[in-house]
Amino acid sequence: VQVVESGGGSVQAGGSLRLSCAVSGDTYRRMGWFRQAPGKEREGVAGISDSSTTYTDSVKGRFTISQDNSKNTLYLQMNSLKLEDTAMYYCAARRDTWFNFRANGLIPRLYNYWGQGTQVTVSS
Repeated sequence: VQVVESGGGSVQAGGSLRLSCAVSGDTYRRMGWFRQAPGKEREGVAGISDSSTTYTDSVKGRFTISQDNSKNTLYLQMNSLKLEDTAMYYCAARRDTWFNFRANGLIPRLYNYWGQGTQVTVSS
């Protein structure tokens, strides 16, 4: 399985970016976006499982996760970016085994396959 993120970059506060994640090898129903800022633990940003989505509170209303199964691609549309959104963003996929997505969909250790990350830098 290969997971490759793209779309990161530098943007001013209030701007937008769209991250993409291409997955090869199989189609994964449960995927997520995670981020890690320097000196901080990796945290879940947004997750998707079939038609269900979940977001961490700090990005609700600003970020949207979506999935194109025909292209094995995951997206993260990020609007109204803030300085605190600066981080390395990672895409991850979970093997098709049951878990409580609503309760655990943003827990990094529950995902099996990871990309190398794409940097998002928000400046004032």
